[in-house]
Amino acid sequence: MAHIPQQRDRRSRPFVLVVVGTDVHRFDRLVGWLERWHAARPEVRLVLQYGHSRTPALPEATPFLGHEELQQAMAESTLVVSHGGPATITEARRTGHLPIVVPRDPAHDEHVDNHQQLFSRRLGAAGMVRLCESEAELVAALDEGLADPSRFVLAADPGRPDPRAEAVARVGAVIDGLVAGRVRQRTAGRRG
Repeated sequence: MAHIPQQRDRRSRPFVLVVVGTDVHRFDRLVGWLERWHAARPEVRLVLQYGHSRTPALPEATPFLGHEELQQAMAESTLVVSHGGPATITEARRTGHLPIVVPRDPAHDEHVDNHQQLFSRRLGAAGMVRLCESEAELVAALDEGLADPSRFVLAADPGRPDPRAEAVARVGAVIDGLVAGRVRQRTAGRRG
């Protein structure tokens, strides 16, 4: 199990948390990108929850994190990188991060369909995540976030309603839109 830092201190060694989720599909493409990125930046603490992917050649890689460990790691990390799963994205935002999101791609056998890509693209267009669909985009986002972590921090506004409820409502609206579009596609296909 990976050791998780005890407190978020921006003056200490930068800490990047990467979460690929628990899906049975491998996400070896992202693992490889991170191995190459980290080899050039060994000063960065990188904790990678790699799920069912191949075991990474990284010192702090773990297949899974318990819920409390994940919450603690998100709260203490400098940056959070996530697959395109709604729950992980929502948790990262809840802990004050603008998540860097790399959606799984079914063309690489990383998922059964393209729902993560559709969902992540919609959130990216709305400014709710930093979408990265290539290794170059991920490297740029990570380097930008380490150079200026404040660009990946969600600011709290005391006059706003509970940000968790707002985040859930916004993510729900995106999901509703995607589902409605899928239903329209299926219905149109049956008529034709």
